[in-house]
Amino acid sequence: MDLSIVIPIYNEETNLPALYARVAQMLDAQPSWQAEVILVNDGSRDRSLELIRELAARDPRIHYITFSRNFGHQIAITAGLDLSSGAAVVVMDGDLQDPPELIPALYAKLQEGYEVVYAKRRTRQGESAIKLFTAKMFYRLLASITSVNIPLDTGDFRIVSRKVVKALKQMPEQNKFIRGQIAWIGYRQTFLEFDRSERASGEPGYTYSKLIRLALDGITSFSDLPLRIATIGGFTVSGVAFLVMLYAVYARFFLHNYGVGWPSIMVSVLFLGGVQLMAVGVIGEYVARLGANARQRPLYIIEDTDLAPEPAPEARYSK
Repeated sequence: MDLSIVIPIYNEETNLPALYARVAQMLDAQPSWQAEVILVNDGSRDRSLELIRELAARDPRIHYITFSRNFGHQIAITAGLDLSSGAAVVVMDGDLQDPPELIPALYAKLQEGYEVVYAKRRTRQGESAIKLFTAKMFYRLLASITSVNIPLDTGDFRIVSRKVVKALKQMPEQNKFIRGQIAWIGYRQTFLEFDRSERASGEPGYTYSKLIRLALDGITSFSDLPLRIATIGGFTVSGVAFLVMLYAVYARFFLHNYGVGWPSIMVSVLFLGGVQLMAVGVIGEYVARLGANARQRPLYIIEDTDLAPEPAPEARYSK
């Protein structure tokens, strides 16, 4: 198999016909390719699964994986990578914001000797100014606090070699951040720029709460800076409290200041309590992720698929 195309699907009933038409047209224009398209149904609540099965019955290049419930976008990508068989694998979204027509250019660039070619967004259409600003800040914050060179302004739209897929299978952590893991793996990587279109139709699967969760997964997976900030903050507040204590003793015995000082006491207590709660929360995020990995539950459970799962030493999936 020359190429596998992995596409997570979550409530994409309205986009699936156009998605299939564009992907099929692109593949028809490459008759020398032996390709497969893996649609991963991530617990959709609409008719996505029914349409996917119809496409698979009509076109032998189309295959499907359906989960027992919604496990999340990054886990759906992982499942598609696990069951893919192509020498190269493309990961793209199913909302047509990632153009299938760019795949031949990505594939050609990969053949130049690269292991990863990611699609870098030149422009992003149809997104609010708030989302554009927060995304820009997140990518730059992540780049500044991690030792891993995670490309700026990129999503999961990319093509990787089989060598990279095998390396990803050795990373069984529960809180996936695929683009960060691929950057961590290394090898020769490059990019192609493209203009990202707005979503064809329907509601985006990534709500702000899911985006915040993804950002936390990215930060906690590749940086321990929040823990260092909590530690430094604790020492700083303790130092300030010690200086305030010295001043209180000096004021009492040398300045004869007998003021009650309730406002300063309350401010100090609230400030110290806030810092402590913040530090505990940061530590809790890391501990929660350690606990999720320690339980060693399957990353996902497959309800049905027309692909044969490969045996793996890790508890990655169950059927």
